Amino acid sequence: MDLFLHNANLLPRDQVRIERVAATPYPDGRRVKVEVDVTPFQERPNLEIVIRDQAQTLVATASVITPMHFKMEFNLHLRGIEDSAGDYRVQVQLYYEDIQSPQDTREIMLHIPGGS
Repeated sequence: MDLFLHNANLLPRDQVRIERVAATPYPDGRRVKVEVDVTPFQERPNLEIVIRDQAQTLVATASVITPMHFKMEFNLHLRGIEDSAGDYRVQVQLYYEDIQSPQDTREIMLHIPGGS
């Protein structure tokens, strides 16, 4: 039984969008859980997830190639940081062929409290 392929709510690629992005720091301050929801799709898109600090330095990244699910969770590890306390920008891009031409982009702010 293949319900996925016969779902009438699946959208063509030009209508696929990011519906929700959420980011939650783990208590250790070194990892971030990023949740991404996308519209139901006929063709699987790609995602690029990046986290940048206040100086716009890249501290975490993940490339997600043709995911199978509409609701996803990822654990990203913050790299090259002595003290992770502070504000960060989490950006998710949805694209098909060319990452330089994303079809949809979402950005959210993330705060990691001190004492981590």
